[in-house]
Amino acid sequence: MIDQSTIDRIMDAANIVDVVSEYVTLRRSGTSYKGLCPFHNDKTPSFYVSPSKGVCKCFSCGKGGNAVHFIMEQEQMSYYEALKFLAKKYGIEVEERQLTPAQRQSQSERESLFAVNEWASKYFHETMLNTADGRTIGLAYFRSRGFRDDIIDKFRLGFSLAQYDAMAKEALRKGYKDEFLLKTGLCYRRDDGSLRDKYWGRVIFPWFSVSGKIVAFGGRVLDSRTKGVNQKYINSPESQIFHKSNELYGIYQAKKSIVKEDRVYMVEGYTDVISMHQCGVENVVANSGTALNEAQIRLLHRFTSNITLLYDGDGAGIHAALRGTDMLLSEGMNVKILLLPDGDDPDSFARKHTADEYRKYIESNQTDFIIFKTNLLLGDAGRDPLKRAQLIKDIVRSISVIPEEIIRSTYIHECSEILGIDELMLVRETEKNRIQEKERIWKEKERERNRLQNKTSVLPPTHTTPTTLSENTESTSVPTKQENTTGDTTSFASEEVPPTNKLPEEEESTQASVSNEQISVPERANTELVSRQHREEKRFMGLERMIMSLVVKYGEQTIDCEDENGAPVQITIADYVNSELQKDELKFRSPIYSSMLTDAVAGVKNPDFIASRYFLNNQNMDISTEAVELLSEPYQLSKGQTMPTEQELLSDYIVHLMLDYKFAVIEDELRIISEQLSDSAVYADHERCKDIMQKYIILSNIQRKLAKCLGDRIVMK
Repeated sequence: MIDQSTIDRIMDAANIVDVVSEYVTLRRSGTSYKGLCPFHNDKTPSFYVSPSKGVCKCFSCGKGGNAVHFIMEQEQMSYYEALKFLAKKYGIEVEERQLTPAQRQSQSERESLFAVNEWASKYFHETMLNTADGRTIGLAYFRSRGFRDDIIDKFRLGFSLAQYDAMAKEALRKGYKDEFLLKTGLCYRRDDGSLRDKYWGRVIFPWFSVSGKIVAFGGRVLDSRTKGVNQKYINSPESQIFHKSNELYGIYQAKKSIVKEDRVYMVEGYTDVISMHQCGVENVVANSGTALNEAQIRLLHRFTSNITLLYDGDGAGIHAALRGTDMLLSEGMNVKILLLPDGDDPDSFARKHTADEYRKYIESNQTDFIIFKTNLLLGDAGRDPLKRAQLIKDIVRSISVIPEEIIRSTYIHECSEILGIDELMLVRETEKNRIQEKERIWKEKERERNRLQNKTSVLPPTHTTPTTLSENTESTSVPTKQENTTGDTTSFASEEVPPTNKLPEEEESTQASVSNEQISVPERANTELVSRQHREEKRFMGLERMIMSLVVKYGEQTIDCEDENGAPVQITIADYVNSELQKDELKFRSPIYSSMLTDAVAGVKNPDFIASRYFLNNQNMDISTEAVELLSEPYQLSKGQTMPTEQELLSDYIVHLMLDYKFAVIEDELRIISEQLSDSAVYADHERCKDIMQKYIILSNIQRKLAKCLGDRIVMK
């Protein structure tokens, strides 16, 4: 464990330009530097380094961060490994120490959860090796699967005794709080208040994060009495440190081999991963029953762009091979499929073959995903023209998400020969799909840009007093500017042009495909509902992002306010945002922003606290990465342009954003109430309908007051 003071010394010493220059040729561009991105095939410089903020970012692929993040990405290191790397570079001595019980209790909840999991992992492993039941039941099971002792140690496999509370009692005796035993899912509480082990009588498979921390456990039942009663496998529940959809089993043990081989093999289960490691194939991970998602794909993409999906040759294996592959293609992964011989899974196949035999079989039998899918669906369609037409649409949809044009062209040519379809027609259909997707993305960006332009072009009057959401509170303290700044404000959003390369006949076809006459009323209503909910979520996330951007940049800075008695006071940006939310019993919808605001409010009590420094150097990788995003500014003013800076307009800007956030909350509440009133059952219940109407009237009045303060809203009656 590296203490925070040492981390701060490392971060202060690590010059971001100096660090990046060892890997990238940088040229000065204004107050920043730019060069070719080291994380993707960059043709024009899109990688920017800001020495003033201490961050780097590629505005093409999105990768970047502070000096530690950069080293982690470039050298494929964990967080603490990257810190040690930089400490060695700058001659800083790192003294690692074990936490005392008192220090352990003072750590953040997240670190406490990690500490409990780390202890539990060692407890399960040592229980299996050093107890009679552990050796005769747990260790015997793993050896029956053919696992060697070095492999058992490598994955820290373990065993939980059959006593219902053996682990819970030992954890409490060691000083670990039951609160964290419950939150990690290691235990659950019975009706009588006692703790009970979740994994009793099971063999244990710890989940390591990419940095090597224990984030969760999987447990397999061994007792035949539980057949038909208990699940064969149970996993840790979702927690602050574990989101199964974002993790991959075996990634920590596999990452170095993935980089070396420039390929990753994807399998389904724990034992598949372990058996392949034992036979010498180490660049393998498992999704353990979850559908692949963007977070998992991007985690893999840090190490390689090549993935081979290994599955059983039966129907279930074929179905698994088709899941999530379009997402892999859209993320720029080169996808291949390998179906093992009938009766074999990656585990059993690995136990029958050496590493060289396994690799040779893979190289000889793996198939590009598009070709695999084309041949598979072609066999299903047979000579049925309708099925063949649907097949073509399905194939074209998969090809159209591939970002590289050369790869798309290659697949189109291959599919044209396999399907016996004119290649030009496949090209036109593929481009039509891509144009439609570009238009959809552009329209979303256009709506967001228009809203952001309204934010920067219309600031709240300095003399207005915003109305809170509380019915009884008529006003809230507002920062007042000492000097009125006038002048035009300019949006920093880049200009974008919608796709214009659509042919006239394609335009007509697209319009016809979404014609209202072709969509039934229920389908259209459901589509509109989903679309509206998506817009609302994007709206709240956008507002929260802008508010937190100011908190990260200027959280410790003060603005002028008035207290409840009208007396002038000063308040920090972090405290102002927090007080405005608490005043109306609101909180951010984004968990990470809510957590960051809490940290900022606690931090500003320290006179030496600097928000940007605290968040960039935060040991929580999610927080430090998000801080980089919030601090990054891809656009700069041209030389000679002068206008008020964001910091100069800070007082008005933060007030306006908080008012806008409350306005969005009111609009969302009124929308929900309107939907309730349209329900015939609610309308028939006079008392309930009356209560809802009263709430609607109250919120409408508050909305009008907020609109008056904002000055740029039209409230529809």
